[in-house]
Amino acid sequence: MLRERRQIESQVRQIIDVLLLLGSLWLAHTIRRHLGHELGLRRAMLFREEVWLAVIVAIIGHFSLKAHGFYLRSINQSPGRVFWTVFQSMGVCVLIVLALLFVLDVREVNRATIFLFGVISSVAIWVFDGAWKGLVILSVSHRQHRRAVVLVGSPHENEGLVKQIHDHPEWGMEVVSQINLNVQSVEELAQLIRDRPVDVVIFTSGKSYLQEVESAILACEVEGVEAWLVADFVHTSIARPVMGELMGQPMIVFHSGPNVSWALLCKNVLDRVLSAVLLVLFAPLMLLIALAIRLTSPGPILFRQERCGLRGRVFTMLKFRSMVSDAAQRQSELAAINEMDGPVFKIANDPRVTPLGRFLRRTSLDELPQLINVLKGELSLVGPRPLPVYEIKRFKDPWQRRRLSMKPGMTCLWQIAGRNKIGFEEWMRLDLEYIDSWSLWLDLKILLKTIPVVIKGQGAH
Repeated sequence: MLRERRQIESQVRQIIDVLLLLGSLWLAHTIRRHLGHELGLRRAMLFREEVWLAVIVAIIGHFSLKAHGFYLRSINQSPGRVFWTVFQSMGVCVLIVLALLFVLDVREVNRATIFLFGVISSVAIWVFDGAWKGLVILSVSHRQHRRAVVLVGSPHENEGLVKQIHDHPEWGMEVVSQINLNVQSVEELAQLIRDRPVDVVIFTSGKSYLQEVESAILACEVEGVEAWLVADFVHTSIARPVMGELMGQPMIVFHSGPNVSWALLCKNVLDRVLSAVLLVLFAPLMLLIALAIRLTSPGPILFRQERCGLRGRVFTMLKFRSMVSDAAQRQSELAAINEMDGPVFKIANDPRVTPLGRFLRRTSLDELPQLINVLKGELSLVGPRPLPVYEIKRFKDPWQRRRLSMKPGMTCLWQIAGRNKIGFEEWMRLDLEYIDSWSLWLDLKILLKTIPVVIKGQGAH
């Protein structure tokens, strides 16, 4: 997971740097043309006439940066050292381009433009590198953005890895607990995963406690939490093992959900972009709904409730209030007529729902504020529906918790398959089916099928 994440980040950086190289050449060309006009120098070609040169310069500059190890260095490298690396790379690029122009006898390209490009590109890439480093450090400085790590091994075995994680903040990892299987049980590890958000469990003592480690990894599999192991002798039924590495040390990563990929990155980007667009489009309608709620019943406009998100992280989900203001206090009075099996509470004709609330629920308009949760990254447009924290705690079968291994969403397979007409066990099975077969195409199909379901109000209470 860590290697794939670094690869994606590196690829994004390289794409941006290529664009910076092209922009630097364009700026150098523009400055040269402007100075040439002011000082009466020889006329320079139009930039569109030098597109071929821009492509060559971008390719040579990109490979020069790679050859100088620009994308393999530590994020902790000093700004001065970074600038020297960039300056050397661009200097080599300029010399190669000038040599090519000389060998090919290309005289219409002004050499001053190439030298100016070398200066501008060095500064541009160096400044952007500093901004990128600041963004990375800022993003991992917030606790909610760090990956919670549990180390399984003795204090001596964990010592080196703890220091490496501390020395590399760019990894975005935080050791939240350590378990020693020599003195603690696998059940304590499983309970720890249930009690707090855990993203990764790293086993540093696989060869010492083979039987215990296998049981522990199976516990992680049930919870949908990634397990990293420095061995290859554990067989699982669901979690898919892939090779990974940490500071050159090979590991086997067992993950029972979608792995880090360009498709998953696109899903996250599309969530933010589409939610922002939909919030703008639905803003007038949301204002009308808010006004209607205020005029028809006392209480707040928005209903806020703590729900379980990715890995069990608690967030506040927003909905338009569709019930009376004291609905939560009255739920215990209605427990006897709950129509949903399992820990979930749902009844078709809930007396706490207001007349306007029934319309909002039937048309799913009460869920529009969740677009704010999507924009904040707490929800996805498509994913297992988030359940209240108290309902998650009532899960009887551990396998049901694996639905927390993927970010929850506004719609899902359960939504388009009948919603409240489906039993709890089947609902959970559909969530796991979505996780195991996830793809962008599946998300698109669910979104398209959600539209007629919402319009018809199928299964809505």
